[in-house]
Formats: sequence, C-alpha cells, structure tokens
Amino acid sequence: MADLICIKNCNNRVEAELAKGLLESSGIEAIVSADDCGGMRPHLLLGTNGTRLLVKEEEAQKALEVLEI
Repeated sequence: MADLICIKNCNNRVEAELAKGLLESSGIEAIVSADDCGGMRPHLLLGTNGTRLLVKEEEAQKALEVLEI
C-alpha cells in the first residue's frame, strides 16, 4: 500500500471536497480526512488542523501543481 501524505489543510469539508474533485478529474486519487463525524459536526474541527487532503506520496508533486499551491 502506498504512503499517503497531506498536501493541504482546508478550513472546512466543502473546500476539501472541491479540491478532491479537481484532483480526481486530473486522474489523481485523493482522500479527505476530517474528525467531524462525517460532516455532521463541523464544530469538532475547531482547534485542530482542520480537514486534510491526502494523496499518494508519488502523486504529491503532480497534485500540488494541479491545485497550484
């Protein structure tokens, strides 16, 4: 299994899901990781690193280029 790395911390799940969609439309698999009960309790993200966007380590550079970070 490939190692996953965080390429972006997003302020909320919506921002992360939009970025994920952009990556997936470019052929890059991405995962949204957030400790917010599946979006049902967004207030749980307060005081954390927010919502994380994860990709395979070998696709990180391409993902960053797609997102222009």
